Amino acid sequence: MAGLTAAALAAVGFLAYQASANAPDSVAAPKPKVSSSAPATGHEKPKAKKPPAALPAVSGSGKRVVYALEDRQVWLVDAAGDVTRTFEVMPSALNPRPGTYQVGTRSGPATEGSDGVMIEHVVRFAMADGVAVGFSAALDGSMESPDPSLKTGGVRMSRADGDAMWEFATVRTKVVVVP
Repeated sequence: MAGLTAAALAAVGFLAYQASANAPDSVAAPKPKVSSSAPATGHEKPKAKKPPAALPAVSGSGKRVVYALEDRQVWLVDAAGDVTRTFEVMPSALNPRPGTYQVGTRSGPATEGSDGVMIEHVVRFAMADGVAVGFSAALDGSMESPDPSLKTGGVRMSRADGDAMWEFATVRTKVVVVP
């Protein structure tokens, strides 16, 4: 019995090898690429970070903060229409609808966010499902995905980007949210 099982396994293995060797490239498993620039360990170099997307054309004019939900990107745009800074953010669990808002309130000192993380430089600009939505920076520098079971409105950014947002987005500064 053991001999029959071994023979069957060998036959199946041989047929699987033949099938993979003769499969067209469109369905064959990708073959590993060998690169002369790869380190000797066989690990590939880290991929370069993609450049930020261009400022959305439909983001208005004048001084404003532009927040692209799908790109997870923010642009700080001065009164002349020049981008002074752009950076990635981690969206909140609740997102505002695309549209134009204004910074309503700000809280500078460290405080506990609705997710329990200590944050600073809170710049609130919208409401979503009864929850205030605003930009903030975690004191520990984290930008983790929010717990979807919590109703949180904190759009997280790095501390350096939080400092820049705090300086730029005073009360009544326009915030344009685009898809």
